[in-house]
Amino acid sequence: MTSAMTAALPVVAIVGRPNVGKSSLFNRIIGERRAIVEDEPGTTRDRLEADVEWMDRRFRLTDTGGYEEDITKPYASLVSDQVMEAIDSAALVLFCIDARDGLTATDHDIARVVRESGKPVMVVATKADTEHREYDAIADAWELGLGDPLPVSALHRINVGLMLDMVVEHLPETGALPELDRVRLAIIGRPNVGKSMLLNALAGERRTIVSEIPGTTRDAIDLDIDSPEGAFTIVDTAGIRRPGKLGKGVERHSVLRAKQALSRCDVAILVVDGTAGVTSQDAHIAGFATEANKGLIIAVNKTDLWEDRADRRDWSMRQMRGRLHFLPWAMIAFISAKEGKGLPELLRLANQARETRRMRIPTGELNAVVRRAVAAHHPPVVHHKRLKIYYVTQAGIDPPTFVFFVNDPAIIHFSYRRYLEKAIRQNYDFEGTSIKLVFKARNEEDSS
Repeated sequence: MTSAMTAALPVVAIVGRPNVGKSSLFNRIIGERRAIVEDEPGTTRDRLEADVEWMDRRFRLTDTGGYEEDITKPYASLVSDQVMEAIDSAALVLFCIDARDGLTATDHDIARVVRESGKPVMVVATKADTEHREYDAIADAWELGLGDPLPVSALHRINVGLMLDMVVEHLPETGALPELDRVRLAIIGRPNVGKSMLLNALAGERRTIVSEIPGTTRDAIDLDIDSPEGAFTIVDTAGIRRPGKLGKGVERHSVLRAKQALSRCDVAILVVDGTAGVTSQDAHIAGFATEANKGLIIAVNKTDLWEDRADRRDWSMRQMRGRLHFLPWAMIAFISAKEGKGLPELLRLANQARETRRMRIPTGELNAVVRRAVAAHHPPVVHHKRLKIYYVTQAGIDPPTFVFFVNDPAIIHFSYRRYLEKAIRQNYDFEGTSIKLVFKARNEEDSS
C-alpha cells in the first residue's frame, strides 16, 4: 500500500525545537485548527499533513513534533525519528526559530541536521510580531549559516503570504493530479488498543508514534493510501477515555479532535482489544459513530495473541452480540495490526460500507415495504392517538436518510422507529452503515 498523493505532491516540512510555534504556523497556512496548540512544549508528537494550494501551485505541508537530542525526555527519540523522516521526504524544509527567545543549542543541532540532509531550507523566525523582534531574529539567524531568515507571526498574519510566495518558488513544477474518490475512514477506540499500529500497518510505514503508554496519539492524522482494495483517506485519532477520566488542556482537545474526525469520515473503524474483549467504553465509543450516522466496522485487533483462534473468535462474537446488541448491522473484521493480517479484508469491508451508504431505494418499492410492515404490526396508541404513515421517501445518501410523512411526529415510539428501521434493513442490504429515519407532519411536506 502506498500513499500516492504524498508521492505526487512536493512536501514542505515544518521543523524546529519544541514550542517555537510550528503548529500555529501550520494552522495559519491551512486555515483551520488541525494541529493542537498549547503552551506546553512537546504538544505535537506525530506528523500532521494537509494539502495546500497557493498561487495555483499545490504542495503537501507537514507539521512535526519538536526536535530534541536529549533522548532521556519522554518521546524525544520517537519524535526526532519522525522529524528526520519528514526531512528525508521533503522538497523544502521550513526551519522555525523563536524570535522572542533567540537561538538555543537545540536550534544549532537542528541546523546541523538540516545542512547534512542537503535539502533546500528556509529559516522562518516565528513570533516576530514587533519590528524590534524582527531585527533581533534576523541578526540571530545569520549564525545558523542557512541563508536569509524571514520574520513571521502566525498570530498576526505577518509575512505569511510572503513566505508562501517564497515557498512555491522553491518547489518543482507538478502536473495536474487526478482527484480520486477516496473513502474517508476514522480509526477510533480506547487508548492503547492498537489504533496507531493499525494506521502504520495500512500505510506500510511508521507514520505515527506507537508506544505502550496510553494516550500517545494526540492529534488527528490524515493519510491518503492506495491499495488493491481502493483509495482511502485514513484519520488516526486519540484514544477516547471515559468522560470522568478526561484531563485538561491537550487531552481534552484530543477527544474533541477524535469526535471531529468522526464528523469528517464516511466509515468509522472501531478498534477493540481482542485479548480484553468488548468493554462498556467500546460500546460508548461505538455510540458516537452511530450518533454521527456513520458507517461502522468493528476491528478486533491483537488476534496474534490468541492461542486457540477458533475458540477465541467464537468468544469474541458472543461478546459483541451482547455488548453491541444495538449494532447488528456493523461489520466485523478480525485483524492483527502487528502482523499485518486481515487488513485487505478490513479495507474491502470499508469500501463496501461506503458504497452501501450511497444506495438509493425507489420510492414505490420503499412504500410497499413500509405498508407491509405496518399491516404486520400496527403502531401503538400514544396519548390516545395512533401514528398514521402517509408515505415515505429516501431524501438523501451518506447516510441513507428516509423521511416519513405522518399525522403527528410527536407520537412515534422509539420501539416502533426501531421496528421500521428493521423492516427496511430486512428488505435492503444496509450492512455496515447506520440509516437515518426522519418523521415529519404531512403539512411540512411543502416546506421541506
